[in-house]
Amino acid sequence: MTPPSHALIVDDEPDICELLELTLGRMNIETRAATDLAQARELLAQYRFDLCLTDMKLPDGNGVELVEHIQQHYPKTPVAMITAHGSMEWAIKALKAGAFDFVSKPVDLQILRNLVNTALRVSENSPRLDRRSRDELLGDSKLMQHTRATIAKVARSQAPIYISGESGTGKELVAKLIHNKGPRANGSFVPVNCGAIPDELMESEFFGHKKGSFTGAVADKKGLFQAADGGTLFLDEVADLPLHMQVKLL
Repeated sequence: MTPPSHALIVDDEPDICELLELTLGRMNIETRAATDLAQARELLAQYRFDLCLTDMKLPDGNGVELVEHIQQHYPKTPVAMITAHGSMEWAIKALKAGAFDFVSKPVDLQILRNLVNTALRVSENSPRLDRRSRDELLGDSKLMQHTRATIAKVARSQAPIYISGESGTGKELVAKLIHNKGPRANGSFVPVNCGAIPDELMESEFFGHKKGSFTGAVADKKGLFQAADGGTLFLDEVADLPLHMQVKLL
């Protein structure tokens, strides 16, 4: 039998805590609950957790403070934020601080289950992937060490990632490492040279089309987003896309 995973739940609302405990319990995940930051820090010091779910507003602080604490002291533990409806600004702050993802109240249980399963895959990152990063990114300078640390950090997040650099500096290599170290590693890595797609075919390439939807559409075709579903879509030279297409991608 597979040993249970362990999750820390941080919320001062008993009903939310009970809902999360029941949902995770049915997923073979053992839970411990804290009602504030101080209690959460104590539990983190005593036990090892594979995942943390924290509310944004807590009696003695906020969830972003907990994200920062976990990033500093327990960087391999993914944290997901639970936010109230309309708290997108705080959710973005949490992602920037290192949160893995966020879920809005009222909590949709299917979204929560998907988030938890993905977070557990993040928590299972193996040393093999760390060695792979070292093997493929040559050099051991402080700058390269910082680059590897940044790759490891952003790979744990569900947020879109922007990679900048001069031509030939290895942006696609970094994108592949982020993909391989993250929860989408078993999915497809789909690189796209945005500058090579003709304007008139962009929507069809990205979003796909149905047979007969335009002249020459002789069969259904999956778009690049669908092809990369569950994996990573790497948009190389995204600035080469026309502005109207960039808006549609958002």
